Amino acid sequence: MDSLTMKNALQEYVDAFNANDLERLMALFSDEASVEDPFGSPAKNGHQEVKAFFAESMSGANLELLAAPRGSHSNAAAITFAVHTEKEGHPIRIDVTDVMTFDSEGKIATMHAYWGPDDIQQL
Repeated sequence: MDSLTMKNALQEYVDAFNANDLERLMALFSDEASVEDPFGSPAKNGHQEVKAFFAESMSGANLELLAAPRGSHSNAAAITFAVHTEKEGHPIRIDVTDVMTFDSEGKIATMHAYWGPDDIQQL
């Protein structure tokens, strides 16, 4: 897996999320993908669980890329962004770094989202 392919996929992830295009977003993931958001929470495994997670996550949320996607010398890449959404009717911002691994087909195999309670700001 080359770094540029992974970086382009992560940019497409942000663009598809912000377009609220669930099918476009899901096309980036392998059928066996695993998502932990936040990392350490129970994993969402497989196409149906990952799709259900994103269907809920995308509702009323927007991602602001804070730095260009970062690649690696292996099959992992990362993006750092702010999630703009609402909680209990109030606007919030959640600062997140996602680390994703890719399979041999260039699809996202795993996604680990790193954020915690102190990364949430009420606006």
